[in-house]
Amino acid sequence: MSARAWSLLIALSVLWGGSFFFVGVAGPEVPPLTLVTLRVAIAAAILWAAIPLLGVSAPRGARAWGAIAAMGLLNNAIPFTLIVWAQQALPSGLAAILNATTPLWTVLVAHAFTQEETATRAKVAGALFGFAGVGAMMGPDLLAGAATAGWATAAMLAATLSYAFAGVFGRRFRGLGISPMQAALGQVTASAVMMLPLALAFEHPWSLPRPSAMAAGAVLGLAALSTALAYVLYFRILALAGAVNLLLVTFLIPVSAILLGTLVLGEALAPRHLLGMALIGLGLAAIDGRPFNYASRSLRS
Repeated sequence: MSARAWSLLIALSVLWGGSFFFVGVAGPEVPPLTLVTLRVAIAAAILWAAIPLLGVSAPRGARAWGAIAAMGLLNNAIPFTLIVWAQQALPSGLAAILNATTPLWTVLVAHAFTQEETATRAKVAGALFGFAGVGAMMGPDLLAGAATAGWATAAMLAATLSYAFAGVFGRRFRGLGISPMQAALGQVTASAVMMLPLALAFEHPWSLPRPSAMAAGAVLGLAALSTALAYVLYFRILALAGAVNLLLVTFLIPVSAILLGTLVLGEALAPRHLLGMALIGLGLAAIDGRPFNYASRSLRS
């Protein structure tokens, strides 16, 4: 990749890793449904305002909006809500490590629901390594009967499974004539429409105490930086470097999340969490293939 693509990729990893930090700051003061509603609604408003600058037209047609709404449910509403809920019990760095299992699920979902992407031995091995990493991280908590950590872990894994279904489902957009940026604009809009009634019905945001300036800033950062700007960078990198290189961001997100959580929130990860991250990283490397191919070429030369 070019230096520009690498710089954008690192910036994206910081923005997405920062989302776990922002949730860690805002979560204690803003309940999950309200926080997710604010995230997608503010992001949607920013992207709609930026349409003239981005050179993007709004999606058109009931069929297109139906597909976009399904994507908003799978890629925003469900996983965002589960992640915010899970972070009530998990440190932001640990949540980011678990979030890195998304490509592991994608291998299995694509194998089950598509004909063109069957799971190779390397991909199956990568998925096994990755889930072994999850076991290494969370197994002791489950054996010790820490039910809260167990449910939070299950919520994080369910969120990543939802992301995997979204990734497979989103492949039909090209056939519908929906550009990637239209999909991003539409899905945050659709998910805001879905989330608002739930937040109003179950959390009564008008009755909540006014959040602190720090929590309000975290909500704004989550929406403007980790959602709206992150989508713009995501599709810019996709155009510059392609989908395969874009997968590298999965390796980088936990790094920024752990650094922010440790330095700013005072979180600490146990050695088993780092072992789990290493196993997940090994699994991602096996799925991606390039690190092993590079090592093999180096040994032969």
